[in-house]
Amino acid sequence: MVQVLRTVHEFRVACEKAHASGLGFVPTMGALHEGHLALVTEAKRHAPIVAASIFVNPTQFGPNEDLARYPRDLDGDLSKLEAVGADILFAPSTDEMYATGEQTRVAVPRVAAPLCGRFRLGHFEGVATVVTKLFAITGPCTAVFGRKDYQQLAVIKRLVVDLCLPVQVIGFPTVRDLDGLAKSSRNLYLSPDERACALAIPNALAEAQAAFATGERAAATTLARARSRIEAVTDRIDYVDIVDADSLEPLVGNQIDHRALMAIACHVGKTRLIDNVVLGEDARIAVAEAK
Repeated sequence: MVQVLRTVHEFRVACEKAHASGLGFVPTMGALHEGHLALVTEAKRHAPIVAASIFVNPTQFGPNEDLARYPRDLDGDLSKLEAVGADILFAPSTDEMYATGEQTRVAVPRVAAPLCGRFRLGHFEGVATVVTKLFAITGPCTAVFGRKDYQQLAVIKRLVVDLCLPVQVIGFPTVRDLDGLAKSSRNLYLSPDERACALAIPNALAEAQAAFATGERAAATTLARARSRIEAVTDRIDYVDIVDADSLEPLVGNQIDHRALMAIACHVGKTRLIDNVVLGEDARIAVAEAK
């Protein structure tokens, strides 16, 4: 039975009790799918007690983004967490996480600036702030995040180092459906036709992986092929970029070296989707063709 806690005090006490044996932690915004549950399973490999949080964090949504319609299913999420053996669920209210008159924010400016940072102003400041709050409550733990949100993971790793937080951060490989589409709560927004179009994203990444494996190192060529594939079926492209996989800074010149991250963000209908692959490092994506 998962212990459901609603207040910061209750959750902090539960985490303090877990520290002696070891605590794993998986922060989420709910609408849980197999990707989230894989993170819980991974956390259980590292710690005997695993806590998850469900909090739709308002500070990481922009004024024209989907805070109001973000999917919420706490009862369903609780059943899923029980099925994979989570021990604790922290499900606070907004007032519990953001006290009246609050004004503190955490910024990780350089890592947050490229990629999604150019299109979602303030998003990563909201992410960094709420994750720092959660780590302040949990204390020492092993926290597991998905690599699908690669830039988010990079921001969190940076803030943990910079703020000397007693947290080990683990990045877990992207979990995908059988057709290659990365698991995402926002996939629920896609119509059947839109979902078919969205397959162009993993297909573009898989094509880049295959080209890299056969010796292609020209970033411009790889990006042009990917953009051509995606433009044909998506409504708007925010970016198709190849950057340094550690710093997220632009490549020096046009040459893809080791640990190069290829990242995509685009809109299919009204839904914004992101995906990525570290060329030469990540497992090959098995994909189905888009329409």
